[in-house]
Amino acid sequence: MRTNVVIENELMERALSIGGYKTKKAAIAAGLKLLVQFKSQEKLRSLRGKVRWEGDLERMRTNS
Repeated sequence: MRTNVVIENELMERALSIGGYKTKKAAIAAGLKLLVQFKSQEKLRSLRGKVRWEGDLERMRTNS
């Protein structure tokens, strides 16, 4: 997808430097992937303590 965005120069320079990316495209793609991964994990973390699991760990350990 072709998109035009305005990004602060300092932010882009830091992303390129810290990430070791050679192109702005690579830095932006990596940043978007990281954001998607982080937000997905955030949703999973919000379920902590709310999902009940009914299984037998001892049985699972001996059957493997």
